[in-house]
Amino acid sequence: MPRLDVIDVAWPNLARVNNFLLGGKDNYRADREAGERLLQIAPEASQVAQAAHRFLLRVTSHLVQEYRMRQFVVFGCGLPTPVGVHQVAQANTDLRVVYVDDDPLVLVHGRALWEDRRHTLVVRGDAMQASSLLLRSDVRQMIDLASPVAVMFVSVLHTVPELADAARVLEQMAGVLAPGSFIVASHLVSEDAEVRQRANVLLQEVATAGHWGRVRSRSEIEPLFVPLRLVAPGLVDVHQWRPGSEACAGDGSRKWAEYGAVAMVG
Repeated sequence: MPRLDVIDVAWPNLARVNNFLLGGKDNYRADREAGERLLQIAPEASQVAQAAHRFLLRVTSHLVQEYRMRQFVVFGCGLPTPVGVHQVAQANTDLRVVYVDDDPLVLVHGRALWEDRRHTLVVRGDAMQASSLLLRSDVRQMIDLASPVAVMFVSVLHTVPELADAARVLEQMAGVLAPGSFIVASHLVSEDAEVRQRANVLLQEVATAGHWGRVRSRSEIEPLFVPLRLVAPGLVDVHQWRPGSEACAGDGSRKWAEYGAVAMVG
C-alpha cells in the first residue's frame, strides 16, 4: 500500500491513475497498468473522468460569470491539468484559489506549476479536514470566510470511507461558509453491484495510504444532497450539468457514471 508521505513510482497512485484517464503524461507504468485494469472493469472510466473535470471547469465559469465568485477552495485537486480553476476564473482580478490534496506528488507539482501565493495556494489536506482547514492561518490569509466562497469536492466524495462522514463534511461546510457561498460535489456511481465490488477492490489498492471510500449506487448518495439547496438542474450525471456546447459529449452509463450537484449556502 502506498504511504501518504512517500512518492513511490513503482506502486500505482490514485492521482496518477486519474491523470492517465485524463490523457495526461504525469504517470508511470504502474499507474497505466492500474488504469487499464479499471478500464477493463468500467470501459467508460476515462470518459467519465474527463466529464468530471469538464464539470469542474463549467461550474467555475458559471459561478464567476453569474455570481462574480472570486474565492475558490478545491479539495482533491489532483495533478495539474492544462486548464485549472484559477485559469478559468482569471478574468476576476481579485481571484483567490486554494488547492487542497493529500498526495505528496500532487503537492510538488501543484506548488511548482500553480502556486504563486498571491492568487493561488497549494496546501496539504483532505475532505475529512475540510471545515478546520478553512480556519488555518495560511488559508485564512488567502480566503475571507466573511465573503462568499465556492468549495469544490469534485470526484472527492467517493474517497471518503463512510457515507455518514461524507454527509458530515457537506453539513459542516455549509455551516462554516457565508451566505451566497457554494458547495460543489460529485460522486462515482454504478448500478452494477459486481462492477462496484471489483472497482472498489482495485481503487482501494491505489488510493494514497488506503484513503478510499466506495463507488456507490445513486440511491445511496442521493441523501447526501437532500439537505442542500441545489441549483438547477440538481443532482445529475455530470455530463448533464448545464452542458452548453458539450451537450453532444454523451453520458455515463448504469455501470459507471459520476453524479454531481451545485448547492447555494444561505
